[in-house]
Amino acid sequence: MPPRLRSALSAVLLALSCLLVPFGTLAAWAAYGLADTGRYVTTMAPLAADPSVREAVADTVGDGILRAVDQHMDVRPAGGIPAGGGSVRSFVRDAVRSFTQTEAFRLAWDTGNRVTHDAVLRALREEDDGTAGRPVTVDLAPVTDQVKRQLTRDHVPLAARIPVEHTAVSVLPASRLAAFRKGFHVLEVAGLWLPVAAVALAAAGIALAVHRRRAVAATALGTALGGALLSLAVSVGRGLTLADLPADVPHPAAGAVYDALTASLRTASWLLLGLGLAVALTTWLTRRLRLGRPPRPRPPSGPGTPPPPPVRTPTQART
Repeated sequence: MPPRLRSALSAVLLALSCLLVPFGTLAAWAAYGLADTGRYVTTMAPLAADPSVREAVADTVGDGILRAVDQHMDVRPAGGIPAGGGSVRSFVRDAVRSFTQTEAFRLAWDTGNRVTHDAVLRALREEDDGTAGRPVTVDLAPVTDQVKRQLTRDHVPLAARIPVEHTAVSVLPASRLAAFRKGFHVLEVAGLWLPVAAVALAAAGIALAVHRRRAVAATALGTALGGALLSLAVSVGRGLTLADLPADVPHPAAGAVYDALTASLRTASWLLLGLGLAVALTTWLTRRLRLGRPPRPRPPSGPGTPPPPPVRTPTQART
């Protein structure tokens, strides 16, 4: 194969490899990082101590309890607010905030995340036929029951009469379930084969290159560029995600959740950037050292040059 054609094919293969690096990393993160229940629960566990997340949970659960009180407790005056409503609301808010600082809340947080993740995965993998035609929901009754017990122990007025209802919160709408399933299956396939394809293309491009040292350096720099672009995409995606949230969703808590979920992806992007730059720098340094090394002297040759001395074997040397 002519050298020019080899160089062109090598450049195409290496460019495709570098292009697949960020997409393969993103697909692998989504397919094997987010889709693993154990990793997901471990990732979300530290958020139980995040102040913004605890405040958001306290507001959500407290509002739900107060709505249930308004609907089921016949202790309201003509104005529609329960008797002693201000004190009850204050007690409920304080008690729920206090509950978010207990070990029981951290256990409920982990359990809720595990149950939610399992329900979503079963729906996406079509393991639960009961989800056909209806949304995937999560029941918040266990959390409300925990808060009710905490309020009762704190002697909050009327806490024992708070109804514990099965509240179904939709986490995956039925109208988009089919599209989510297709996308999830594509991610599972892409998460496996895109990284393999990137490595195979890089190996083929380097093997085909006329100047392999330059090909290795180009591949390393392309990988570093892919890692930098992936890190930039994660940062831009954070801003776009928070901007698209409804006004009633607390942005600090949503930002904390986004940062926790994408922490491993950011780490992978920085690893790609660092590894690529390190390989490129090593290739450049070894080339400079090789060029700076003085050439080895060659033995003179010509008609008037005496022949080199004969090499004597050990046996000849003894004799």
